[in-house]
Amino acid sequence: MGLESGFDAFRALADRRGRPGVRLLESLAEAAAGASGGPPGWAPEIARRFGLPAAAGLGPAGYYADLAAPHALRHVRVCTAAACFAASTGLHVAEVEDALGVVADGADPGPDVSLQTTRCLGYCYASPACLDGDTPCTGADLAGQLRGDVPARAPAVPAADATGDPVVLAGVLAGQPSWRVWPDTVRGSTPERVLGEVAASGLRGRGGAGFAVAAKWTTAGGSPDTVVVANGDEGDPGSYADRLLMELDPQRVLEGLALACFACHARQAVVLVRSEYPMALERMREAARRAYEEGHLGTAVHGSGVDLDVQIVEGAGSYVAGEETALIAGLEGRRGCARPRPPYPTARGLWDAPTVVNNVETLASVPWIVEHGGEAYARRGTRTETGTKLVCLSERFARPGCYEVELGTPVARIVGELGGGLRQGAEMAVLQVGGPLGGFLAPDELEVPLTEAALAEHGAALGHAGLVAFDRRTATPEEVLRHVWEFAAAESCGACSPCRVGSRAGLRIASGGLPRQEYARLLRVMGEASLCAFGRRVPAAVRSLARAYGDELAGWDP
Repeated sequence: MGLESGFDAFRALADRRGRPGVRLLESLAEAAAGASGGPPGWAPEIARRFGLPAAAGLGPAGYYADLAAPHALRHVRVCTAAACFAASTGLHVAEVEDALGVVADGADPGPDVSLQTTRCLGYCYASPACLDGDTPCTGADLAGQLRGDVPARAPAVPAADATGDPVVLAGVLAGQPSWRVWPDTVRGSTPERVLGEVAASGLRGRGGAGFAVAAKWTTAGGSPDTVVVANGDEGDPGSYADRLLMELDPQRVLEGLALACFACHARQAVVLVRSEYPMALERMREAARRAYEEGHLGTAVHGSGVDLDVQIVEGAGSYVAGEETALIAGLEGRRGCARPRPPYPTARGLWDAPTVVNNVETLASVPWIVEHGGEAYARRGTRTETGTKLVCLSERFARPGCYEVELGTPVARIVGELGGGLRQGAEMAVLQVGGPLGGFLAPDELEVPLTEAALAEHGAALGHAGLVAFDRRTATPEEVLRHVWEFAAAESCGACSPCRVGSRAGLRIASGGLPRQEYARLLRVMGEASLCAFGRRVPAAVRSLARAYGDELAGWDP
């Protein structure tokens, strides 16, 4: 029986075992890193240690990429996502395989080296990329770095402000210290004032869904049992904004989280950081340690009556696990699959408590809003979509990097003026906006304003606002189409048949393995019947790609 029936067998058992969710996944990750075989050989024993049945260990161990992948003494993760694919048409994977002498995702890589493909490591500005253990390597000579012929290279994220007064990048670019707002707020203000300023600002979630932040906070109902989750599982290939913030300004993220907890009357918070971001995880943990030492977190914060506990948690790999219901399932120690709604997490989320999930960039905006006022924030951007947005440009641009812009800025200005067009004068074929499921724009559509509403008119979506350029020197239209379907097939959580079966069938059709006449029906079923936005967005994304390429993908826009 599921949540909607009021009883959940796993939660009931886990409650009796002390709710081991995060600890269970951490123990599974430790076992996976030191095991020579697959999950059946070690996951049941881990579950038994927590008093849980074998299935409680085998389920997540066979689902999350980091747990299911074989691990040798040296474990390398190579990125196959959009920016890395655009940089080399995927040829870098074969070069890495040759350099390491192993096959990617092989079932039995041997004891010395294992190679796992993953989708986005957050180095889209310096593609292609891989992680050698926790050491990042980037650039065209990736294979040479892995062989040790040249030193590992991973340049810092280029960042710039295009607004004249940065909000999210105030600390990164302007050197404004964090924790300026929180002490006075928790001592002398009220949750209602913080909530009111955020409501007046018009701030919407920056993780892709675009839901009104104040409305979500209000829906949680103000219970002290509320949990606020900072979602740092930035999985949209092409975006690295959250990685930038967690690595370079983690204190601002925590201050925004603290203010969100205050507004929601919450006493507990969790920060989930992608396992693909090892430096971000380290920086967030250090920032949390310092915040406790300085009295920003803990018991009776700054002499107030407010208690606030924050836990930093590492993810285990999976794109869909960033969806809020899947994320909550992961924190409970389950497979990271999306769940039907209602009930919504704000009513019954983590361990049945009201749960608010906001992404890292969203929370990093809150200190500025509380300090300067919601109306000041609302004057930026457009009337219906207010404020600023971090936009990430991929390696194909002459000036790749993370730019803070006001919503409503024409995409053409971001591409041409900020990004400098494509490197070496290459001709753009299509522009991917907001990740593989966000959609694509043709070169003659770039005057569109960077807003959710305007992009939707072109069949695209804002998402995390990563911009990945595909030029005519690299992939063909058919190769880009297959790449989108490969992503969908690999990252579908499998919770519903329309997406699980449909994504694999779409890949077979795009690869010539199934007749094309099935295509229109497939897209219709996926778009109408998939459980979550992942499956429902795939048809829109592939249709927008076909429209962007025009005659070059004739017949692929049913």
